[in-house]
Amino acid sequence: MNLKRSWLAVPAVLALTLTACSGGGSESGESGAASESGATSTGVITVNGSEPQNPLIPTNTNEVGGGKIIDLLFAGLVYYDAEGATHNEMADSITSDDNITWTIKLKSGQKFTDGTDVKASNFVDAWKAGAENADLSAYFFEPIEGADEEGGGDLTGLTVVDDTTFTVKLKQAESDFPSRLGYSAFFPLPDSTLADRDAGGETPVGNGPYKLASDSAWEHNVKISLVPNEDYQGDRQAQNGGVDVIFYTDQNAAYQDLLSDNLDVLDAIPDSAFATFESDLSGRSVNQAAAIFQSFTIPESLEHFSGDEGKLRRQALSYAINRDEITKTIFSDTRTPAKDFTSPVVDGFNDAIPGNEVLTYDADKAKELWAQADAISPWSGTFTIGYNSDGGHQAWVDAVANSIKNTLSIDAEGSPYPDFKSLRDEVTNRTIKGAFRTGWQADYPGKYNFLAPLYGTGAGSNDGDYSSATFDGLLKDAAAASSLDEANTLLDQAQEELFKDLPAIPLWYSNVTGGWSTQVDNVTFGWNSVPLYYEVTKQG
Repeated sequence: MNLKRSWLAVPAVLALTLTACSGGGSESGESGAASESGATSTGVITVNGSEPQNPLIPTNTNEVGGGKIIDLLFAGLVYYDAEGATHNEMADSITSDDNITWTIKLKSGQKFTDGTDVKASNFVDAWKAGAENADLSAYFFEPIEGADEEGGGDLTGLTVVDDTTFTVKLKQAESDFPSRLGYSAFFPLPDSTLADRDAGGETPVGNGPYKLASDSAWEHNVKISLVPNEDYQGDRQAQNGGVDVIFYTDQNAAYQDLLSDNLDVLDAIPDSAFATFESDLSGRSVNQAAAIFQSFTIPESLEHFSGDEGKLRRQALSYAINRDEITKTIFSDTRTPAKDFTSPVVDGFNDAIPGNEVLTYDADKAKELWAQADAISPWSGTFTIGYNSDGGHQAWVDAVANSIKNTLSIDAEGSPYPDFKSLRDEVTNRTIKGAFRTGWQADYPGKYNFLAPLYGTGAGSNDGDYSSATFDGLLKDAAAASSLDEANTLLDQAQEELFKDLPAIPLWYSNVTGGWSTQVDNVTFGWNSVPLYYEVTKQG
């Protein structure tokens, strides 16, 4: 869950209308805009990935392994270019007179890869199914009339007007609603998948720039093969002959494949190569800020971590972590110690939120707070941080655990899982017995996206089951704000609540560190760190 060409993200509060004339390719000028004639090169590019946690249903995919594939197979109402600017994709217009009732008109002639038309009902029914099934991204539907606090229930605010028009009625005015619609939760599903989600999740039928190379293109735990979708009419036209996403279980193996030109694009350099990758790749690498936040989460249900005792222990742990030392020695300054719960690359970033002193290393303060917690209930056992071994996390987890161990004089260690899916399954099923690594790669460029999906009561990515009525109320007020400045002020107040409770322990912001082979050209890493795969060219 790596990068951004511009330091300025599009504001969270947009104008009332997104119309067809706003469309276009990347505005960076660094990668040629796609033409309607299709691929400009015939080579199939190979990229790194990981086995998706779940079947490939957009509303139930909230992790990077599956999301990388979903974004290639599907097209939403809008998409985000390399800088994070919003452009219409399936939508012809998105308009509102009051920011409560939105009228969405689709471009005509858009098709799914099974030949059926993309209709208004395919959006409405997909969203409703995601809510009814309480899918992992259902929380994104919470603002819609009829949804409960978790985004489930009956989305009565959705109405199909005709084949190319539908309306969305929200519970309150939310001026940034259009900017969220490029996230995968809002993608459409064809009638066939709506009728049989199991089949559609295994062999997805999409409407995006790529499609499955065959019905058996997803080789589980090996790779998934995609080819250009000749029926796609949007701006993200494939400029290559396809994308093979290789599921690596070891980042070092992926990096060695990149060095030997057996992998074309790598979006995560292993920590073992941080000091050398820029010289190794000689002009074929990237190291720049991205909308990525890293943390570890301590479940509310974990013994010793609820109530007043829990608040004291969470603060003590945060003070016990030497973030400056770890980002220098482990990450060679490819990470920046966190100052808040969002990202420096989104509009309104504030590094001076009251309470954020808890993110500084202070051994004496850590010991003092831990002793206060012990006075409530003496500590026993080992503090563990779960992580997936296939993601290059062992070095920093060990460093964080050692910092905690040496500062607080307790047993602390990493708890490795063989792969990302194994870790996420325990997190999702609430069977994990310790803390665990968490992170967030933004779904759309805005501070709200770093907060609501992770810490809102019942949110799909609220892995620690945090709940605060004060925090929820501030989120609601921020969503209804009439200006970006007002919204960001309220979101900073919401973060003050997070600093008191620490549902997750902020660690650092990630740069995207990636590279590409000698076989490809036109490689651009987007605002959220994900390469724009459709722009990459490779001669066959």
